[in-house]
Amino acid sequence: MLSNSVLGKVNLAKPNERVNLACVGLGNRAADIIKELYKTGLCNIVALCDVDLGAKHTQEILGMFPDAPKFKDFRVMFDKMGNQIDAVSVGTPDFSHFAITMLALDLGKHVYVEKPMARTFLEVELMANKARKNPKLATQMGNQGHSEANYFQFKAWKEAGIIKDVTRIDAHMNMPRRWHGWDVNMKGFPAAEMIPETLDWDLWQMQTIGHNYNKDFVNGQWRCWYDFGMGALGDWGAHILDTAHEFLDLGLPTEVSAVKLDGYNSYFFPMSSTLKFHFPKRKKMPALDINWYDGLDNLPPIPEGYGVSGLDPNIPAPSTGKLEPAKLNPGKIIYSKDLIFKGGSHASTLQIIPEAKAKEMESRLPEVPKSPSNHFANFLKGCKGEEKTRSAFEIAGPLSQVFCLGVIAQRLNSKLILNTQTKEIVNDKFANALLAGPPPARGWEQYYKM
Repeated sequence: MLSNSVLGKVNLAKPNERVNLACVGLGNRAADIIKELYKTGLCNIVALCDVDLGAKHTQEILGMFPDAPKFKDFRVMFDKMGNQIDAVSVGTPDFSHFAITMLALDLGKHVYVEKPMARTFLEVELMANKARKNPKLATQMGNQGHSEANYFQFKAWKEAGIIKDVTRIDAHMNMPRRWHGWDVNMKGFPAAEMIPETLDWDLWQMQTIGHNYNKDFVNGQWRCWYDFGMGALGDWGAHILDTAHEFLDLGLPTEVSAVKLDGYNSYFFPMSSTLKFHFPKRKKMPALDINWYDGLDNLPPIPEGYGVSGLDPNIPAPSTGKLEPAKLNPGKIIYSKDLIFKGGSHASTLQIIPEAKAKEMESRLPEVPKSPSNHFANFLKGCKGEEKTRSAFEIAGPLSQVFCLGVIAQRLNSKLILNTQTKEIVNDKFANALLAGPPPARGWEQYYKM
């Protein structure tokens, strides 16, 4: 009952109505996910797995569910407890989502995986294909705004013809990141340090094995490096562009360009990036460009009548450890033939700008339905066959692949041309090889075979 007192009163469903959930990754963001899933009352936490069970950041969850068996290796967990597990939450670094998810799906488990789905275009493709082959299994990517007001408003406004003929979206995330202030003239990875005795460093690296341990690789720092993470785009893109991508039926871009990179280097993400994604015409919808702006002092053009940026309570602060005021909320400005919209990220909704135009349109706006379930309940109800998950891999896969392409353009500081039928980059052989990335380390190849 300890967990109930920590999380407030959790109204648990009847025992036979709860999903038996195993959790891989226990600290930091993973801990938030586990608490949110448990708070729905729709699951039992039946197994806990982390490569560093002795770390400070894993203790809270271990203390909340003291009776759940503990494992370092997800493969051992599935071997020993597979028949007692219905579903898995994956809250590990971007590069390590893939193998855990592929094994879980192979074993017939439903999967909740934090965004982005994976680190490489190929890994996302394989995960989506695996899910397609197992349609009875619920999958959900953790872009939680996809179950909140932002999702239902965009859907209703699109269906009512309020959002139509969109030709440009300027998306922006202009807050300090973990790598800001690092030396962009770095000539190699940071020096090897002593591995904490509680951490299984080889297992942490999974298929990317070959790096020496350094504290700047773990606990959120992995996001800074091309070898492990997806930068600001992979971190926030899914919270800002998810609804536009789904409801404007964007699929994959035909061109991705690195327009401007400040502090560009070969190891970690630039200090600021402007990227352009070109999406061709779809059915009756015109071609559309998404311009992505991240980093400090790298804002999109602000249209007249934008109004104040004001911090939206629906937008959580990024996990940088720094509290500096943002010049503009993370969000987007959407340009259509007749209207301009400004929006934030996560759950925050769109506004028509300028205000005079919004007032004039007020009476024509459709009613927006309330969400029947938050993102975590939606997943667990999906496991039970009661709802369809809103960010299933078929929806989240192409969105994650857009970010994988953006990261390749950042990494090579170049323009990519994609054949969206064959899913190949046709103008750059090296970029095309990065769709798959380096071959997996020995012992991890099996997860790449369908």
